[in-house]
Amino acid sequence: METRILGKDLKVTAIGLGCMGFSHGYGKPTDVDEAIKNIRAAYDMGYRFFDTAEIYQGTNPDGSTNYNEELVGKALHDVRDQVVIATKFGIAAHEGNGLKVDSSPETIRKSVEGSLKRLNTDHIDLYYQHRIDPNVEPETVAKVMQELMDEGKITHWGISEANEDYLRRANAVCKVTAVQNRYSMMYREYEDLFPVLEELNVGLVAFSPLANGLLTGQIKQSTFSDKDLRNKMPQFKPEALKKNQELLDLLDEIAARHDATPAQISLAWMINKKPYIVPIPGSRHLNRIEDNLKAAQIKMSADEVVRIDKALDAVPMSDVFGGTKIEKK
Repeated sequence: METRILGKDLKVTAIGLGCMGFSHGYGKPTDVDEAIKNIRAAYDMGYRFFDTAEIYQGTNPDGSTNYNEELVGKALHDVRDQVVIATKFGIAAHEGNGLKVDSSPETIRKSVEGSLKRLNTDHIDLYYQHRIDPNVEPETVAKVMQELMDEGKITHWGISEANEDYLRRANAVCKVTAVQNRYSMMYREYEDLFPVLEELNVGLVAFSPLANGLLTGQIKQSTFSDKDLRNKMPQFKPEALKKNQELLDLLDEIAARHDATPAQISLAWMINKKPYIVPIPGSRHLNRIEDNLKAAQIKMSADEVVRIDKALDAVPMSDVFGGTKIEKK
């Protein structure tokens, strides 16, 4: 499996596994034993970069809490020194249509201890601030990250949904290894941040790289369960699915040239665009997990990436989910 370096020295596979869906966001959580088995199967396939978060949790059929971090920890415990585990702090709760955030130093310290315990590990390889807390200065968060590094509880840190000002201020206090931002063929707003990432030597870990599954080309109608977050996403409305057909046709055309799937092309496009981009697609299904991994083998020239960008600029697209608003205190 091809590897990449995030920041100064964090070595990861060119594609990581987003583990959220096993517990959170897509309806009923996966059976615990099956989830652990599938995460371990991803390791056996070649994945060495696994992404989870404190807030990723669901309710099992028996009423117990399905903690995503526990699944990851159990699946990878005996190969812990061979993998990079990323987790996140800073989202206290989902409230209504917004997120309650808390990045106070006291909460961060409580969160890291909880994550270490659930992951059954003595350190976290990449610890993200899950969302920016408008009530806490970036310098304050970065200072705590440096303290946690000095204590050996984390080795690298990052910021999710980072903007330039916040990133620069945080990085000046404690070196940032990566930002984890939403990025896909349908959501390219953060390309404006690329020059800053290159200047500061910060990696981009791309979440939702398949636009929550739309870019697989497999979703023909929005028939999701009641608790599936995609019910509220604009790209899955019936009229949007029709509007996005030209985009999916473009993906099919490119995929045919590479003897690949649309999902693989969506991932390969960003991997070939910049050497510091690492997508973390998620799936519960082993065939799709394996399919995504193979995208790292697809080579595109710089000219082809530019041609795809121009085609994306011209093709009609619906609105796409751009994140959940922060509920301010």
